[in-house]
Amino acid sequence: VPPTISQHEMDHLLMADSGVVETLLQRIEKADDGVDSLNVAASLGVDHQVIVGAVKSLQALGDIISADLRSSKHWELTVEGSEIAEQGSHEARVFSSIPLEGLAQSELMKLSFGKIGFSKAMSNKWIRVDKTQEGGPRIFRAVENIEDQVREKLLQVQKGNFSQLDEKEKNELKKRKLLSEVTVKSYWITKGSSFSTTITKQETELTPEMIATGSWKEKKFKPYNFEAMGVAPDCGHLHPLMKVRTQFRQIFLEMGFTEMPTNNFIESSFWNFDSLFQPQQHPARDQHDTFFLSDPALAHEFPQDYLERVKKVHSEGGFGSQGYKYDWKIEEAQKNILRTHTTAVSARMLYKLAQQKFTPVKYFSIDRVFRNETLDATHLAEFHQIEGVVADYGLTLGDLMGILHQFFTKLGITKLRFKPAYNPYTEPSMEVFSYHEGLKKWVEVGNSGVFRPEMLLPMGLPEDVSVIAWGLSLERPTMIKYGINNIRELVGHKVNLQMVYDGPICRLDS
Repeated sequence: VPPTISQHEMDHLLMADSGVVETLLQRIEKADDGVDSLNVAASLGVDHQVIVGAVKSLQALGDIISADLRSSKHWELTVEGSEIAEQGSHEARVFSSIPLEGLAQSELMKLSFGKIGFSKAMSNKWIRVDKTQEGGPRIFRAVENIEDQVREKLLQVQKGNFSQLDEKEKNELKKRKLLSEVTVKSYWITKGSSFSTTITKQETELTPEMIATGSWKEKKFKPYNFEAMGVAPDCGHLHPLMKVRTQFRQIFLEMGFTEMPTNNFIESSFWNFDSLFQPQQHPARDQHDTFFLSDPALAHEFPQDYLERVKKVHSEGGFGSQGYKYDWKIEEAQKNILRTHTTAVSARMLYKLAQQKFTPVKYFSIDRVFRNETLDATHLAEFHQIEGVVADYGLTLGDLMGILHQFFTKLGITKLRFKPAYNPYTEPSMEVFSYHEGLKKWVEVGNSGVFRPEMLLPMGLPEDVSVIAWGLSLERPTMIKYGINNIRELVGHKVNLQMVYDGPICRLDS
């Protein structure tokens, strides 16, 4: 569809190419079946692009001409190829530079064409090497005269007789970088339905003056192009993370999960660590892994009886566990932090669930978590965690693997591997790996496990209920999906906003 051309551009085209345009129209008029743009360019002695420009400007004026784009391949000599056509091939030049009494190999190698020419002339059996000579190997002619076929073939190509060469010969010369195959695009131009050798300027707009004076009756108007695309409207754009988040939520909802409320970024150490049976001296609870709040520094409201049970399971054990055997301190549990995982929310939800008659549940959340990490290409101090939790009677590791397969297949990730791992609050635990096509290696996409009885039983959940859970970051799958290799291009102050505008809608191949 020809683009709309402004009056100014139109005048410019007609002025710039008016000579060429007119000549081109005259040629088309004389020709019976049409003309080739390359031939016209050659006969007028102008660059092919000038003719292409004239064709385009004529196409913009309606059906004056019709032009079909054609592409043809032909062979051209490379710079080295042209040099050989002129001076002879390397091997022929080696042959002619050897006198009757021979030439030392070391001397021959000093010549620019010596190295390539020597090996080719040897394989053609034009020369021989005598290694018994004093002063090193000498090279002698092995035949009286030679025929430089390489040069002959290249001269044929130069004259335009491609058909003289068979494919094998062409490929051989191409391999030696003496010939190259060039695709030439040209137009086959014929008369259009409203062909004329004189061009009248077409009007693009009907003005009030034309209506007032009635001059519109005499003017020719450019046909209105109803096929042209409109200007894309300005609108807001979602960040790739948000697009992928929507997809994840959709998957969880399809699988019958309920979203957990995750609107509290600030959490007490009690819910973030202690309720999950994570000991107080665990390295994850250090300053260099967690962000602690200075104001308010401490939390004060906890379910008292539950707090006592948590304290007991840590310090003395219980429920078939020997605990960690240390002096559990309420001061440590009170410290407010920026939550390091959304599992803190799962702990609150499971505790709430235990306070009523048990019914099986499926919960999920997707929200922000904070870690005091060193920043690199795949780690940030804040990221999004996706978490799924299923509580029911008698769930096993098999159920967990099955649900992970179902979950990741909906994401379009089918290559999964599981590897045993350690988490303070799950046993058994597994890391989940998926094959990253771009990086051509297995990358960790998530963590999973079965919550420990030391975490569930103090909450008051029935003994035969098990809870399986898994978590992954939102950033990794987004990076895999959008082909981003550095997390800083996705989140943070270095994000290129154009990437946000250009990012396609996220559709996970389920």
